[in-house]
Amino acid sequence: QLQASGGGLVQAGGSLRLSCTASGRRFNAYAMGWFRQAPGKDRVFVAVISRSGSSVYYADSVKGRFTISRDNAKNTVYLQMNSLKPEDTAVYYCAQDTTTEHFTSATKARNFIDHWGQGTQVTVSS
Repeated sequence: QLQASGGGLVQAGGSLRLSCTASGRRFNAYAMGWFRQAPGKDRVFVAVISRSGSSVYYADSVKGRFTISRDNAKNTVYLQMNSLKPEDTAVYYCAQDTTTEHFTSATKARNFIDHWGQGTQVTVSS
């Protein structure tokens, strides 16, 4: 089970930190990542971190503004979001899978990732 939290309403330029706590599986055996879905749009990749935390990948739209990290002792992955823009408004979902490769392709994500959190709303006002 994945439980996401930390969403909310923030002004443009502000910051939020999302958290996703996992249970039921050995946390450090899985890559962890974040996707987002804006109203009327497909779910898209945001960021992913490898099992050990040694490798991270970001969507171009968030590079330099968002940072993904994990604490394997707490079974939690974080997404620090800075310099938020109105176009970052979306429901953010955490996900878990065996490899980072399944996160960065929308097709692979649909076909392979079957462990998702419930989503947390992020709204950025202009």
